[in-house]
Amino acid sequence: MGTPDFAVPMLQALHASPHQVVAVVTAPDKPAGRGLKMHESAVKRKAKELGLKILQPEKLRDENFLSELRALQADLFVVVAFRMLPEVVWSMPPLGSINLHASLLPQYRGAAPIQRAIMNGETETGVTTFFLQHEIDTGKIIFQEKIPITDNDTGGTVYEKLKTLGTALLLKTVNAIAAGDYPQIPQEHIKDIHHAPKIFTEDCRIDWRLPARCIYNHIRALNPHPGAFTTLQGKIFKILRAQVEENLHGPPGTIATDGKTYLTVYCGEGALKILECQPEGKRLMTIAEYLRGAHLHPALQLN
Repeated sequence: MGTPDFAVPMLQALHASPHQVVAVVTAPDKPAGRGLKMHESAVKRKAKELGLKILQPEKLRDENFLSELRALQADLFVVVAFRMLPEVVWSMPPLGSINLHASLLPQYRGAAPIQRAIMNGETETGVTTFFLQHEIDTGKIIFQEKIPITDNDTGGTVYEKLKTLGTALLLKTVNAIAAGDYPQIPQEHIKDIHHAPKIFTEDCRIDWRLPARCIYNHIRALNPHPGAFTTLQGKIFKILRAQVEENLHGPPGTIATDGKTYLTVYCGEGALKILECQPEGKRLMTIAEYLRGAHLHPALQLN
């Protein structure tokens, strides 16, 4: 059970393993793009390529869907980047339902664990396999694997690393369950737990009153999608790459520029030198490319 690109290599690995994938459950097709053509999920496209049975329920409690699911007589449900399952679904298979989550549970439960970990300046993350239960991302842990988050990592680079790491861990988990030899470790109750709620548009807006290091983490967490943004001369201005300048100081949100080669924005502490940006309605570009046609003057204010 999965939908986005993140789940595709895991489906491929399970299909290539000795285990039989009896069906794939994914999101219904949705209209997308300028022509509003029907768009298939990445998991559906791969499942079609592999010749697998595909189920696309609108509602997970629909009796027709539940009947189809029961008829499959699956031993185990494997969930990767799908949606919250009702108990009538996750309790169905005799070996249970497992999920792969892109964090070191119990930290960063929720829809955006990769971005939230980077935003908070974490220096490591990982993937966790666990059994589903009533509350989201709280079930007994089977296995975990860790990786460092470097200072240059972005949401995109960590996503790719965890996709590879998660594929190996998921296959290890399914193999262990098939062999009947696997741990079930209750999640710890941590006082200072970080959550990972879904990223909304306003979560992407840059607050220039914060320290430069915090804003730097915010920018790289949201690179490449959906992109951290501010407003410049009344238009959305996405910032994809920046560099911290600890020793520069000025009114937060005020820019310094020579109009040709650099654009620096003062923060609550320090400043950020902007390296790559995407002005509203334009392509991604280097700051030098942007400045050639922008005609900016020092002391403009971003907000």
